[in-house]
Amino acid sequence: MWITRKKPLCKPTTRMLVWTIACGCGVVMAPAHAQTPSPLAEWQYSAGVPLQKMFDPDPASTPNWQFSFGAAAAFQPRSDGSDRYRVLAGPSIDLRYRDLFFASTGEGVGANVINTDHWRTSIAIAYDLGRRAADDQQHLNGLGNINPAAEIKIATDYVISKDFPLVLRADLRRSLGGTDGWIGDISAYMPLPGSSKKFFWFGGPTATFADSRYMNRWFGVTDAQSARSGYPSYSANAGLKSVGAGITMIWFINKHWFMTADGAIEQLVGRAAHSPITQRSTNGVADMSINYQF
Repeated sequence: MWITRKKPLCKPTTRMLVWTIACGCGVVMAPAHAQTPSPLAEWQYSAGVPLQKMFDPDPASTPNWQFSFGAAAAFQPRSDGSDRYRVLAGPSIDLRYRDLFFASTGEGVGANVINTDHWRTSIAIAYDLGRRAADDQQHLNGLGNINPAAEIKIATDYVISKDFPLVLRADLRRSLGGTDGWIGDISAYMPLPGSSKKFFWFGGPTATFADSRYMNRWFGVTDAQSARSGYPSYSANAGLKSVGAGITMIWFINKHWFMTADGAIEQLVGRAAHSPITQRSTNGVADMSINYQF
């Protein structure tokens, strides 16, 4: 099973560190997690990336190519709304060319079509691991699988200012198979006090919305599924799927090695929370990784 992470691609610049000492906050690229439904928020896949350009005093000094790899492990629900957890482990890979192109197990393969001091907009092809009934036979037997599928992702981040480095983010994803549905997030996050030259962290909330096709694939029960599983038939309408909050942290060990950790909690709401499939409407996730950057 793949555990995907996004990592900091370079050490903090002098100007960033001066700002850190002055404000008690850090600004660096940070990690991401498994690209599949999880309590982890989408903003945690690339936390800090939109801030880097604003606080980098010398963009010309940044290498054209940036690359890191590592290993990660996560403790998370077996599926959305499950009351059973599991540990997943896998590789972490991140390759970037300037401010233009990226290939990341966290963000997918894509390009930044807008990248200014305040704005960052990207288009990428990512993937969704779906849901296997075999992963939780006790609750998913008779519901069938949601197949893994590629997805198109459009994301836009806006940084308020250097004095108030709040990042506002909106993203929209369309599965090409699997759920065949749309899902998106509205979120905000910012650096938190207590950061230093070797430690940085971010935190913020998220609200997630989905269309009826996505909601029914994950939380609905068709008549045929009802006959096989014993669950009552259920329709999950489009709308607000969940709200949540997360924290992302990074420790620099030395010039090349760094560790990351994420934590998040998600509260399913509305039709998702009341689905007969949902065993627990509140889920959490915790993960760690160790990475090497060139």
